[in-house]
Amino acid sequence: MKKSLIALLLATFALGAVAHAGGDGGLVDRGRYLLAVGGCNDCHTPGFAQRGEQIPETERLTGMAVGFSGPWGVSYPANLRLVAAGLSESEWLARSRRGGLPPMPWGALKAMSDKDQRAVYRYLRHLGASGEAAPAALPPGAPIPTPHFVFVPQPPTTVTLGQLAH
Repeated sequence: MKKSLIALLLATFALGAVAHAGGDGGLVDRGRYLLAVGGCNDCHTPGFAQRGEQIPETERLTGMAVGFSGPWGVSYPANLRLVAAGLSESEWLARSRRGGLPPMPWGALKAMSDKDQRAVYRYLRHLGASGEAAPAALPPGAPIPTPHFVFVPQPPTTVTLGQLAH
């Protein structure tokens, strides 16, 4: 009887440990993976394009004050850590499905399953709130007080074959 009770307690503990490992911890790891393969750090982590993986995880996804200007006005990569900290999980799902301004690939985000969206949210919450909010988007024609990338197609340039050789 005593051995049965001990075996039952050990089995219960083991099942609880397995459930925990596959629960929030698994979603955090999945969220980390999704943000990495989605290239989210490229825009949402200052300096990532220049330094990449050299930027510690604790300093990532804090938004950027460099804008992207185009016919829509100017948009800024949000501080995803602050956004997630300010929303419940259901609010996060609704926000990510609503979309927003270019050049954010909203179509890719909308295509994610609810489980993947929850994983992204849980990872951001795991990182915790950090940094400052990115500047608010600007309407077309407004003065742009920050550095910005211009997302407007440029006409092709004419080059002769002789110029390419130099």
